[in-house]
Amino acid sequence: MNYDQSWMGYGWTGGMEAGAISLVVGLVLYLVFHRIGRRNDWSDARQIGWSYFLAVVLTGRVDFWNLFYFNYARLDSLQVLQAKLADVHDPDGIGTRALCELLGAALGVLIAWVLCGRHWRQE
Repeated sequence: MNYDQSWMGYGWTGGMEAGAISLVVGLVLYLVFHRIGRRNDWSDARQIGWSYFLAVVLTGRVDFWNLFYFNYARLDSLQVLQAKLADVHDPDGIGTRALCELLGAALGVLIAWVLCGRHWRQE
């Protein structure tokens, strides 16, 4: 996330808060892409794909970067590791937040798809 996370909880509480943010972003992005897609005759798959991709990128990129960085970067000294961990809110909950962001974005797009779609109505 690209904003101050100091207000967020730790562990599963912080993960649920991050997931709720991703849910709202996914829902709003699907509404935007649904409107664009109706004008340009896009399939549901394209609307869902772009909405989900952008929701995950916008809400979870910092947590995904931290997961990648702490697993693959060469942290040769304890001081470098402590400095990098000091910049991260709840380093123990990065994986939980990342998982909740993925699930929240998917759930937001799914809810918007069900609410906006003509796919389940008889025409």
